[in-house]
Amino acid sequence: MTERGTFNKGWAMSPDGEQGTAPVRRGNQPYSAGVQAAALAGFLLVSLLVAALGGLASAANVTGWYAAADKAPWSPPNGVFGPVWTVLYAAMSLAAWLVWRKRTDGTRQAMVVYAIQLALNLAWTPVFFALYPAFGTAALWLGLVVIVALVAAVTVTVLHFGPISRMAGMLLLPYISWLVFAASLNWWAAAHN
Repeated sequence: MTERGTFNKGWAMSPDGEQGTAPVRRGNQPYSAGVQAAALAGFLLVSLLVAALGGLASAANVTGWYAAADKAPWSPPNGVFGPVWTVLYAAMSLAAWLVWRKRTDGTRQAMVVYAIQLALNLAWTPVFFALYPAFGTAALWLGLVVIVALVAAVTVTVLHFGPISRMAGMLLLPYISWLVFAASLNWWAAAHN
């Protein structure tokens, strides 16, 4: 309600005081705390599943062909990737949850683009690591196509998340930066192996 006793129609104020720029659907009540906690756990679980499947695709190959591959001079040690991806997956999950809980007219479409980028994320690791032994350099070039599509998909996700939750959009910015860096590593590997 406003100071005059009328309802502020069409705009939502989050519990943290952030006013959303997307209108709230009329008649939607906020999710209960239990539902919100379960949803956050669900988003984290999905990210964990994507990470685990990627780990399965890369595990044998990181110490196999990739260990002997010509890597970019700016490539970090292999031990850096796990912690970085852990933080990025947690941020992605939190961002998706922040958007999901807003229940705006744009939430459904934002969740669809989020799912598309997550599918591309899942596809990159097996394409890059697991297909190389069978297809050689062609797999690395295909991996570059996938990761460039992933950068585009995450950018679109930020454009959908930002108007719903500024924090959600900002949480994905380090992810885009890391993907651009990873794409540069992928390009080097494709061009030099």
